[in-house]
Amino acid sequence: MSAPAPPHRTVLLPETLEALAPRDGAFYADLTLGFGGHAEGILQASAPGGRLLGVDRDPDALRFATERLAPFGGRASFVHDRFGRVEAVLEAEGLGLLDGLVADLGVSSVQLDRPERGFSFREDGPLDMRMDPTRGETAKELIDRLAEPALADLLYSLGEERRSRPIARNLKQQAAEGRLETTGDLRRAVHRVYGGRRGRIDPATRTFQALRIAVNGELEELETLLAALPRVLADDGVAAIISFHSLEDRAVKHAFRDTPELRPLTKKPVMASDAERDANPRSRSAKLRAARRLPRGSEAGRA
Repeated sequence: MSAPAPPHRTVLLPETLEALAPRDGAFYADLTLGFGGHAEGILQASAPGGRLLGVDRDPDALRFATERLAPFGGRASFVHDRFGRVEAVLEAEGLGLLDGLVADLGVSSVQLDRPERGFSFREDGPLDMRMDPTRGETAKELIDRLAEPALADLLYSLGEERRSRPIARNLKQQAAEGRLETTGDLRRAVHRVYGGRRGRIDPATRTFQALRIAVNGELEELETLLAALPRVLADDGVAAIISFHSLEDRAVKHAFRDTPELRPLTKKPVMASDAERDANPRSRSAKLRAARRLPRGSEAGRA
């Protein structure tokens, strides 16, 4: 039986494969497995003996990818976990060092398109935003828990929202009055602060981004992953990381530049081609950076 059609377009796939250069017999990891597009490409390119570990915190994505990648048999294995825990996952599974890894840090279009997940304001849904809906604090619970100044700081630091203080004040007021239950409520609360001023991007976008990053601990996960790269990559192993906003890209850029064991393979981030951007609007903000793990003992000689 053939695998189901992918519900999500894989971003920067040829560019990611070019950076990883998958080969027969090597061991790779897709740490944000999603719906299996990057993993499928790696397994195809590393045939017949390349192996891949797929990790994802979203149970729905993991189930879909497991089915999609079933034709590769034992060459692919799967773990329900966070990408920042790659070192612990490899140890727990009794697996060795990685010849390459990919992490696509964006929210999948399927998550965005399902109102019940609470990631998007395009359709009304609960204020959830958890990538793993089986555990953790929802966006609604986060807003309720934080004091107004802390909420304002979060919106400013994670969403780069310049009107963070009046937005936080309005969110807390709406929540206290029982009028902040859905993504639509959240969007309207932000719009009240902006009044009639609207630009090319919906004013609620930055608030949604900040809350999603906080709910999922995304920057903390990324920092943990970046710190673990020298320990989980084999000599000459490659890390390919795709980010979608400046906070992530800045962290990846600095880690690749400043970690003695890594050598950047991309001076500037690789962007989607015009054809891909036209076919998949989500790819327009995608930035790929790659770095190679220097052979152990040679770090002092890094150019």
